[in-house]
Amino acid sequence: MVTSELSARLSGRRLVLASGSPRRRELLAMLGVDFSVELPRECDESYPSTMPAEEVPEFLARKKAEAFASSASGEYLAVTSDTVVILDGKVLGKPMDEADAVHMLKNLSGRVHRVVTGVALTDGVRTVSSRAVTEVEFAVLTDGEIAYYVDRYRPLDKAGAYGIQEWIGCIGVKRIEGSFYNVMGLPLHIIYNMLLNWG
Repeated sequence: MVTSELSARLSGRRLVLASGSPRRRELLAMLGVDFSVELPRECDESYPSTMPAEEVPEFLARKKAEAFASSASGEYLAVTSDTVVILDGKVLGKPMDEADAVHMLKNLSGRVHRVVTGVALTDGVRTVSSRAVTEVEFAVLTDGEIAYYVDRYRPLDKAGAYGIQEWIGCIGVKRIEGSFYNVMGLPLHIIYNMLLNWG
């Protein structure tokens, strides 16, 4: 079985998801491998102002991997990640407050944007990374729809102020090109292959 093959590749090594996101925990569990969850280590999440927007998530995922490795112990293999929404070449991270969430969604309304997730694997000696890009087209959203979503779902922990798996995705997303799971925050097809080819 393929899952058994993946489990065998990870034998003797503790797989760790270094993330506080319950969505990422649910997603990684879909791969059918055992793993533990640890909060990510504090790290400087700044990036060069000249860096192309699509490179930012992978750059930050590697920084998170290095921060985790600096204090981890034992035989482990850690997964770190970072997701951003890109509109007009600019990075939209998590909204600062509800007003910022409303502002982001108004900007995304009726337009196409890209969701980029960077992922990194590290064992403390070696780090590998990759990224996934998904194009998302939103329908035109009314002020009422945006206000309802922000008030009820409070998407302050989500890049771009929305979760595609939530109500706003059901009524607002017209089209996606690329990985659905990437938009949720973890490109499982990439992580699966990275784990399968580790070592």
